[in-house]
Amino acid sequence: MEPITELRGHALPLAISDVDTDQIIPSDWLKRVERTGFGQGLFSEWRQDAGFVLNDQRFSGSTILIARENFGVGSSREHAVWALMDYGFRVVISPRFGDIFRNNSLKVGLLPVELTTEEVQRLLDLVTLEPTTEILVDLGSQRVSVPAQEIEFGFEIDPTAKARLLAGLDEIGITLTKEAAISQYEAQRPRWAPRVGTH
Repeated sequence: MEPITELRGHALPLAISDVDTDQIIPSDWLKRVERTGFGQGLFSEWRQDAGFVLNDQRFSGSTILIARENFGVGSSREHAVWALMDYGFRVVISPRFGDIFRNNSLKVGLLPVELTTEEVQRLLDLVTLEPTTEILVDLGSQRVSVPAQEIEFGFEIDPTAKARLLAGLDEIGITLTKEAAISQYEAQRPRWAPRVGTH
């Protein structure tokens, strides 16, 4: 998992509320056994409409997605987070997220940032009017800013999740930080006791 400290990039304005995980990645994409390639299926049903914002080349290469209330509600599919990340998004900004979606995001390195409805609308307006607007998301200081406009908003995040994201550690990575202690423990166990690994 890549660490997230500070991200500076352009944003895609998804001015839609109540976006559920089935809309983010339709169920017919769940047959894949790999964890990659889901970016092609991101909002695939909506992308059939040529006017859908993801088809607008002005927002190509965006690393931040801005949406209205209740983003990522519905089923608990991790594929929704994988699709967003595979497409290139590192941050999603919304006034409110589905709880399971938020937890899934934090576990794999997608940063969900909650701002107020008014703050999100201000960003949506700015980005829609000027797609090249640069947004800075600083996880360390927990701030979202638009340097050119002297706009700055603060956000809250669970301290444990913040520390993991800053260090680039998923759950396996956290376990591996204790590898020496685990190996020492395994070496001291009786030979007949169950062991981790094949030897």
